[in-house]
Amino acid sequence: MAPAAPRTGAAEWFPLESRAAPVVNWAAVFALARDAAARPAAVPRTNTSVDEREEVTMWTRVGLATAAIAACMLPGFASAQVQMQRDITWKLGLAIAEGAIEACAKNNVAVSVAVVDRAGRVRVFISSDNPTPHSLELARRKAYTARTFRRPTLEWAKATEPGKDAAGQRMLAEVIPLGGGVPINVGNDTIGAVGVSGNSQTGDQACAQAGVDKVADELK
Repeated sequence: MAPAAPRTGAAEWFPLESRAAPVVNWAAVFALARDAAARPAAVPRTNTSVDEREEVTMWTRVGLATAAIAACMLPGFASAQVQMQRDITWKLGLAIAEGAIEACAKNNVAVSVAVVDRAGRVRVFISSDNPTPHSLELARRKAYTARTFRRPTLEWAKATEPGKDAAGQRMLAEVIPLGGGVPINVGNDTIGAVGVSGNSQTGDQACAQAGVDKVADELK
């Protein structure tokens, strides 16, 4: 059943133009392989020994069985499907970013905010008045980190401190162990993330969460 039409500004459904993994009828595969293996193979009339002829017959049957399995893996044996996923729209991203800026403005803190979609691509990039130059880059990387690991960056930073089992995750490109990134979830599905920079780490985190909370009704 197709999903209901989304509300204006809500996370929307997008079809992905990619094929699903082949769906193989394994019962048919094994039936073909069994029949091929059971079928006697023609052996040229030569002066070879009985053992040599039996070996040729065995490998012929193996070849037929393998060919039958390979044939069942061809596109004709599989059914293509369209995968549906929810993602961040620009209106939803803008509402989240504005909510984050408004939360920080209550404390007279200038920040930059980035919102990324489920693929980690920037959908919204905005700053309040007079932000620090580096805050734009930090906000983007915080959002990317929160999306990548599907958890708040302050939490992830603590879990990847030097000496911990997950410390190696910090070696990945573009991630940053600083608070201020929050994932955007619809149920258990992470469809994006928001990153804030310009305040303290806990302050950035609180403002990012405020942005997500502003659109909570749209994420149900």
